[in-house]
Amino acid sequence: MLRALAVDDERPSLEELLYLLNADPRIGSAAGAGDATEALRRINRALESGPDGPEAIDVVFLDINMPGLDGLDLARLLTGFAKPPLVVFVTAHEDFAVQAFDLKAVDYVLKPVRKERLAEAVRRAAELVRRPAEPDEQAPRIPVHEPDPDHIPVELGGVTRFVSVEDITHVEAQGDYARLHTTRGSHLVRIPLSALEERWRSRGFVRIHRRHLVALRHIGELRLDAGTVSVLVGSEELQVSRRHARELRDLLMRRT
Repeated sequence: MLRALAVDDERPSLEELLYLLNADPRIGSAAGAGDATEALRRINRALESGPDGPEAIDVVFLDINMPGLDGLDLARLLTGFAKPPLVVFVTAHEDFAVQAFDLKAVDYVLKPVRKERLAEAVRRAAELVRRPAEPDEQAPRIPVHEPDPDHIPVELGGVTRFVSVEDITHVEAQGDYARLHTTRGSHLVRIPLSALEERWRSRGFVRIHRRHLVALRHIGELRLDAGTVSVLVGSEELQVSRRHARELRDLLMRRT
């Protein structure tokens, strides 16, 4: 039975989240906090009382956009604790997913919260809460909430899945979003193309156009035609802008 703390500065959202948590049979108790500062005080008291104390907290369901100390700030503070509670982000903002999983979040649930989606997050948290080791227990499992630089979280039908960076052939800017293209399909994430360019530069991704970021390993051909440059990525031909053409040719030559 999980002991949960829900944190949201909007009272209706907090009450709805508490209602859904209390309706889940895996939740033993659920308390609420109206801001991150209050939540931090509760977590400190919980840690002082010990894992079996009356104020113990196993998992925090945490909003991100809050005045003062926001959800990401609180999660960063918790990473410095010896035995912090697990964190599940519950937010209306899609563009912080990468930062959330870098902070070892168990899950990232988007508002409006659906009962089934929250139940999946509770299930993940329940699986990660440590129990006393049994005599016949095998070697400890690797916690699945450890940050994984080789994957990026995407939302598919209300469920967070992880796409391997190695499978991404190119990325296309679509306003405030970026579309990740793989050999099996595409996924839309709310992350600026410039952020992915910075994050994946060391992974062999290069900007070829203001709208495109390409994985060098997936470039099949470099084409020159009447002064224009393009690359073949799978079966798709992508235009290379003049300002990026020289850098791309140099990178491909060095890679060869």
